[in-house]
Amino acid sequence: MSLPDYKSSGKQSSAPVQSKPQVVQLNIGGHVFSTTLGTIRKFPNSTLADLFNGSTKRTDSEGRRSVDRDGTHFKHVLEYLRTERLPSEHLQEVHREALYYDIKPLVKAIEETPQFFGETVGRQQFLARVPNYRENLEVIVRVARAEAVASRYSNIIVCVVRTEDDLARYTDAIDSLGTPRESVVSFGPWKAPVSVEDLLDCVKMDIEARGYKVKIQPHSTDKGFLFKSYDFFYKLIFTWW
Repeated sequence: MSLPDYKSSGKQSSAPVQSKPQVVQLNIGGHVFSTTLGTIRKFPNSTLADLFNGSTKRTDSEGRRSVDRDGTHFKHVLEYLRTERLPSEHLQEVHREALYYDIKPLVKAIEETPQFFGETVGRQQFLARVPNYRENLEVIVRVARAEAVASRYSNIIVCVVRTEDDLARYTDAIDSLGTPRESVVSFGPWKAPVSVEDLLDCVKMDIEARGYKVKIQPHSTDKGFLFKSYDFFYKLIFTWW
C-alpha cells in the first residue's frame, strides 16, 4: 500500500511579526525626553497626546516635538504614563503639569493623595482666612531684598496677633518696639483653630519655596511692659551668602 503523495505548497508558516514601539523625543523647555508614542497617547484626549496628532506640529531644530514650558517636572508626568506611579514629592508642581497637559487621571490621582489634600483643604483654606497673607509675603520679600545691599543678612520684624483680644493690645505692642510702624509686617487675627507657630511655619515654607533661606525667632524689646512683646513679635532673618 502506497502512501499519499503530499506536495509542499512552497509557503512557510511564520509567527506574526510584532512592530517595535515607535520611539519619539520631546523638547520641553530645553529638557529632552525619549519615550514611546504609545506612552504619549496613553490618554488619547489629553493635550499631550495632541502633540502627535493633526498637522500642526511644533518642532525644534532637531525635529523633536517642542513645548515652550518649563520641563523640570515633566519626568514625573512620563513616569505616571509608564507605570501609573505618583511622585513622592513636588505634588503641587506635577499637579500643575497634569492640568496643563489635561491628563485627567493624573490630576485626580494627585488630588486624592493625603499630601495634596492637606495642602489644599487644610493649609490653603487656613491661609485664605488670614487677612492679606499673600500681600504680606510680597512686602517681606521686597523689604528684605532692599536691606540686602552690602549685607549678609536682612532682618524683618513681623507682628502676629492671633485673636481679637491680641488685636486690642496691638497699638501698645507696636509702640513698645520703638520702630516705625510702617516697617513692621502684621498678620492676623484669624478665625481658625491654628496656632501662631503654624502661621509662622507657613510663612517660612512659602518664602523658602521661592528659593530664599530664612529663619524665624522671637523678637523681644525688653521694655518691661505687662505683656511679653515676644508673644507678638518675631524676627525673620534672611541669609544671602
